[in-house]
Amino acid sequence: MPELWDLYNQKRQKTGIVHKRGKPVPQGLYHLVVSVWVVNSQGEYLMSQRHPDKPYPKHWECTGGSILAGESSLQGAVREVKEELGLPLDIATARLIYQTRRDASQDFYDVWLFHSDTPISTLRLQSDEVIDAKWLSKEAIYDLQKSGKLHPLIDYFNFILSHKLKDYDLRNL
Repeated sequence: MPELWDLYNQKRQKTGIVHKRGKPVPQGLYHLVVSVWVVNSQGEYLMSQRHPDKPYPKHWECTGGSILAGESSLQGAVREVKEELGLPLDIATARLIYQTRRDASQDFYDVWLFHSDTPISTLRLQSDEVIDAKWLSKEAIYDLQKSGKLHPLIDYFNFILSHKLKDYDLRNL
């Protein structure tokens, strides 16, 4: 079954247009995309390594993807992590920590933060998407970036990792 997306105008209002993934998004319209950062009680972040056949092969990233037609940003964030890592997330821990409109990629990009202390050994990686997962410190994520092993589209990670997200107040965005 094809993946379908709702399309939005530049003010993030649904247009009523449903779009099939793989076709160019019409000019002036946008779809929703999420990234999901999961932090544990030790302040480590759950990072996954991309499959070698995907763009940016073997790069490390937080889980994310496009929101399906009819889903909210939060619902899509939970679905993506469940699909790719087999990790059910508790929405009570969900915090929307960053939003932007990216004109070059024609999307609205939402970044979510969740808390989980799930052991890596219990994850069930989606074999065509993810080849490894690890809990990593902020320093280890910076090292991945310096060595060119962090997905380059996570260009906002300095913003995310430079804040004490447990106490973060979105009014400071």
